[in-house]
Formats: sequence, structure tokens, C-alpha cells
Amino acid sequence: MDQKQKSKLSAEELPMLEQNESRESETKLKRELGLMDGASIIIGIIVGSGIFVSPKGVLQYSGSIGLSLLIWIVSGLLSLVGGLCYAELGTMIPKSGGDYAYILEAFGPLPSFLYLWSALLVIMPTGNAITSLTFANYVLEPFYPECEPPAVAVRIIASMLICLLTAVNCQNVKMAAKVQEVFSITKVLALVLIIIAGLIHMIRGNAQNLSLETMMQDTTTSPGRIALSFYSGLFSYAGWNCLNFVTEELKEPTKNLPRAIYISLPMITIIYVLANIAYFVVLSPTELLSSSAVAVTFGNKLFGVMRWIMPFFVACSTFGAVNGGIFASSRLFFVGARNGHMPKSMALINIKHLTPIPCLILLCLITIGLICSSDVYILINFTSFVESLFITMSVGGLLYLRWKRPDLERPIKVNLILPILFFLICGFLVVMPIFEEPEVVGIGLAIILSGVPVYVLFIGWTNRPIWLNKAVLKMDNWIQKLFYAVPDFGHQD
Repeated sequence: MDQKQKSKLSAEELPMLEQNESRESETKLKRELGLMDGASIIIGIIVGSGIFVSPKGVLQYSGSIGLSLLIWIVSGLLSLVGGLCYAELGTMIPKSGGDYAYILEAFGPLPSFLYLWSALLVIMPTGNAITSLTFANYVLEPFYPECEPPAVAVRIIASMLICLLTAVNCQNVKMAAKVQEVFSITKVLALVLIIIAGLIHMIRGNAQNLSLETMMQDTTTSPGRIALSFYSGLFSYAGWNCLNFVTEELKEPTKNLPRAIYISLPMITIIYVLANIAYFVVLSPTELLSSSAVAVTFGNKLFGVMRWIMPFFVACSTFGAVNGGIFASSRLFFVGARNGHMPKSMALINIKHLTPIPCLILLCLITIGLICSSDVYILINFTSFVESLFITMSVGGLLYLRWKRPDLERPIKVNLILPILFFLICGFLVVMPIFEEPEVVGIGLAIILSGVPVYVLFIGWTNRPIWLNKAVLKMDNWIQKLFYAVPDFGHQD
């Protein structure tokens, strides 16, 4: 049956979830993303609000400009090493879903479900919510130069952004990728503008903050504070593993996945370090630490009447980051549903657009709920801990599979030193904050472990009452008809 004929099916003729008709074998995710699409997705997600805000956190915990710059460099190198490790994982286990797929393959269903549970409640929607709120704040900033924008207006604009980009991602994979490409270019231009302005300011003789004595002043020696400074630095690099969530939609993933990493991460690291040097050339450590939006403070001090340009560029940057976040995270829940760790209706693909619309809508609703919640900013404190814990587990899975299943086909195989080094550093970042901020670790672990009873009741319990199974199936079929979708018969995992 060709695509045109499929689009004419009535809702009553849709193959139900309990069926597996060969006539629908073509309804699956398409490989439409090329090398530049992949690189722009990585750049688009990484370069979000972090680089315009996080320099304050890195400096606050590191204590000095010199250590701060070193942490930015090491964070970039660590992300590159992680990206290479994930390239091996992504080509060895060529399934969408990223960490979820790798933890499932290495350690089984319960740990992978706990990752999915944590991502659903914390990692993915919180990141999208915070970035959309940042977008709204910077859009409104020129209209409220002397005060904070109204909270209601910020939340409305943030919610509208989430709805708009959800609609774009529902419409077409290629359209979402094109949006990503355009805004990836815009946000890189914003950082280039900061770098050039800082360079000009330095050439004019304003480099007092970069003298050796000033750079190393007040450097911390606390391992816990160094780990927390890495949290802020790595937050700005968050998304280096995002392409692994959409492996099934990437053309020639064994070639394009590592190439996209080689193109994007070194470029981002160089730009980030130069942008931070520009910040320190223009702003003193005291000015930077007193700022809640470093790029805006930078623009206000340097650009005069053109200071509005920085809020504009930051808004463009966060726009692209939200789009990339929605695109990648919806695929995670889609793959989880395919494996029975989410409702079956979340594994449906719209017949006309071939996109996982039910997943996108669910993520949209959860994100809007977080935008409307006053507790969103509390979640930020432990999101980094939760994500670091599962990244450590994924790389541990790579090492475990090297030992337990050496016969697996590995189109890309990195030197064993890299995953071991990455695993040890991630372990350090997970353990050390226990001594500095134990409440962050406690809340993070509580959210992760709250998924255990959910797993036992809804997944581990196989002998559920017939009436409950029928009710769930009825709901799934209703959602299927509502979104005019069919199961992903191309991947019966």
C-alpha cells in the first residue's frame, strides 16, 4: 500500500495496536537527516541558554578566572570524549533512544525504565521548560529595561513557544531540522559577535582581568566545589549525546554520527572558551558574579544604544535549543513505548506526517505543566546530578558489553582508555557533590527510586486483571484514532 492510499484510510480502518498486519510494514520513522542536519541538531541543542548564563556558576564555584577557563576547556574535552564513546554505543546499538537503549541492552529493563522515568519527570521537560522561560525573559527584556518582566507574561510566551515548536515537530521531521539549521547559525553568530567585541576591547588595552596574578586569585582547592563548577560548565555542553536519540532517522549513522560529533563539539568548545575570555575582558569577576544574565550585562556595558541586540540573539539561541530538545526527547519516549515501558499509544506514528505525534503532545503537556509550576527552579539543582548518574551508567554499559559481549558488531570502536577515563570522571562528578550539597543528591535519588514501584505495578506485574488490560487497550485505541496513527511496524523490538 503506498503513502497516498494510506492517507485515505478512515479512522475505523486503522490497524489496531493488537494487530500486526504486514500491509503496514512501511509505516516507520524515515532516515531523512544528513550530516549537516545531525551537526546542527547537536549545535542547536548544546548552544542554548547555558553559555549566556552559566559562566557565573563556573566562576562562583571555581573561585578564579584561570580555573574557570580551564574548567570550560576540560568540559568541552570531556563532552568530546563522551561523544566518541556514545558514537561507539550508537553504532553498536543502532536504535533511537540514546541512554535508554544502551542501559536496556547492558543492564536490563528496570535500570532502563528508571532512566526513562527520570527523563520523563525531570531531565527532558525541565530542560525544555527552563530554556523556554529564558527565551520569554529575553524577548520581554527590552520592554521592561528597569524591572523584571511580569511572571504571567513570561509563562504565557514560554508556553506559546512550546506549543509552536511542538506543532513544527508534529508536521515534518525535515521542517524541524531546517528550523534547527537556521537557528544554529544565528546562535553561533551571537557568540561570534561577543568574541569579536571582546577582542576589540582587549586590543584597546583592556585586559587587566587576564593578568596571571588576577586570573589565579581566589582559586578553590575543594574537590566538591570543583565538581559543582563542572556541573555549571557541563550544563552548557548538555546535549552532546542528543543525536543518539534519533539514530534511526540519521542517514548512514555509522559515518554521519561520529562525523557530526567531530564537527560540532570542537567548534563549540573553541567558541565557548573564546566567549568566556571576552566576558572576562569586559566584566570584572565581581560584575560577572552579580549578573543573572551575563550576556545582557556584557551587551549593556559594551554596545550602548545597540544593547538590545544581545537579548535578541539569546532569544534566537534558546528558540533553537527548545526545538532541538523537543525533537530529541520525544524520540526517547517513543522508543520506550515501543519496548513496553510506556503506554503503547506513545509508540504510534501519524500516517500522514510519519512523526510520533502522541509522544510530542505528551511532552508538550508535561513541559507546560512545569512552566506553570513555581517549583521549576528547584528541579534545576538536581537535574545535572540525575543526568550525570545515568551517563555514568551508559558508559559503564559500554565497558560491560566490551567484556561480556565482545562479539557484538562495532563499526566504531574507541580506544579503551577513553571510556575508562570518562567513566572515572563522571563517577567523580556524581560522588563529590554528596559532600557539598547532600540535599541535591537526596532529592535526585528519591525521584529515580520513585520509579521502582511504578515499574513493579505496571510493567513487572504480568498477571493484571483482564478488565484493567481491556481499559488500557481501549484508551490506546482511542488515542490512535484521535491522532490518525498506526504502530511503528518497521521496528518490532
